[in-house]
Amino acid sequence: MTSSVRPRAAVILAAGQGTRMKSPTPKVMHRVGGRTMLDRAIDAVQAAGCERVVVVVGTHSPEVRAAVVARLGEGAVAVQDPPLGTGHAVLAAAEALADFDGEVLVTNADCPLLEGKDLEPLFALRAQGVGLALLGFEPADAALYGRLIRGADGHVIRIVEARDANEEERHVRACYSGMMAADRAQLFGWLARVGNDNVKGEYYLTEVVAIAVADEAQVRAVFAPESAVMGADSQAQLSAAEAIFQQRRRHHFLSEGVAMPAPETVHFSWDTQIAPGATVEPFVVFAPGVRVAAGAVIRAFSHLEGAEVGEGALVGPYARLRPGAQIGARAHIGNFVEVKKVVVGEGAKANHLAYLGDGTVGAGANIGAGTIFCNYDGFDKFETHVGEGAFIGSNSALVAPVRIGAGAYTGSGSVITRDVAPDALALERGAQTEKPGWAARFRAAKAARPKKP
Repeated sequence: MTSSVRPRAAVILAAGQGTRMKSPTPKVMHRVGGRTMLDRAIDAVQAAGCERVVVVVGTHSPEVRAAVVARLGEGAVAVQDPPLGTGHAVLAAAEALADFDGEVLVTNADCPLLEGKDLEPLFALRAQGVGLALLGFEPADAALYGRLIRGADGHVIRIVEARDANEEERHVRACYSGMMAADRAQLFGWLARVGNDNVKGEYYLTEVVAIAVADEAQVRAVFAPESAVMGADSQAQLSAAEAIFQQRRRHHFLSEGVAMPAPETVHFSWDTQIAPGATVEPFVVFAPGVRVAAGAVIRAFSHLEGAEVGEGALVGPYARLRPGAQIGARAHIGNFVEVKKVVVGEGAKANHLAYLGDGTVGAGANIGAGTIFCNYDGFDKFETHVGEGAFIGSNSALVAPVRIGAGAYTGSGSVITRDVAPDALALERGAQTEKPGWAARFRAAKAARPKKP
């Protein structure tokens, strides 16, 4: 049985200068939820079923081009040079899609909250025989947006820019988001007929509406929430998008059974995974790549990135888990402990003031306060392995590469440079000396000095 769904492709517009962002970072490389707006745009169209993706970039942003190539390959890049409007930008993708027979979605790379479910209705319209499907929205303030002017039958007959709207048109609440879908051949055929007889001498994507209507194609719109299609052209708009994203994630995790006494203080990333029954205390930051199992507690002011936390584990307060940290079930990582690329076994403890970098900590081991895994010699990284049930005394420096055997002890204040056998005690200390009466004599000498004027 063959599917009636036609192949889908997407053209993502990412060639804008982004001058309003006032940043050396290209606009679409700014992040929401720890993920670039460019990646979020690609995520959205792929979630909507687009098997081919072409990103239109400008010559001014090699970083954007490099990001597209890294994720999608060289064939996904189309270059707009010079920048001559949105219609011209979409037309730049024509060659890359010349062999494609199916639906083409046009969207923008600077709409960080857009999701696949927001785009799917465009394809539903196309399946109903609509020639050009538009994505509209009803903004709280329509002052700056093009209006969707519809006839009595509900079909769109034209798009009127805000500056060109008459008094009646300015009262129209339906606005155009900049996103549309059409058959590939039809879309690029209409674009080829778009002129540039305007003040800027540019080719506008919106002109395809009038051309499609003149060709007697049905043009209709579906609507998405304003938040879904909102652009992030400035730092203020980027911040507003981040706030909406965070609120959505907080609501999601609360509804899934994650306990958060002060959810408004917790910061999530796009791929954060937290199982039901976990607890997240105030002011925790989840950078990308974090998974937290059921029953785990992430205490206040902790920062996690690229880390896994096992069932029933306790992390924080004020802990830092860096990429590669794997905290086993019921393990404890306490205040001011930093863990990087270390597998911490079940029930192991590092409760205070330690740095664990590169290696393993066996089940049930205890890492004393002030312990350091000395993993870096200025050029290369080396591993430290602490066996099951081992006890590392406070202020121990374990100079990698080194292995501490199962059940072994290291004496407090030791610098351990050689492997320690299982169940052994390793000490590295100078002999303590004592000078009777020295302190009293020192104080007396200091007291006898002439006072400074």
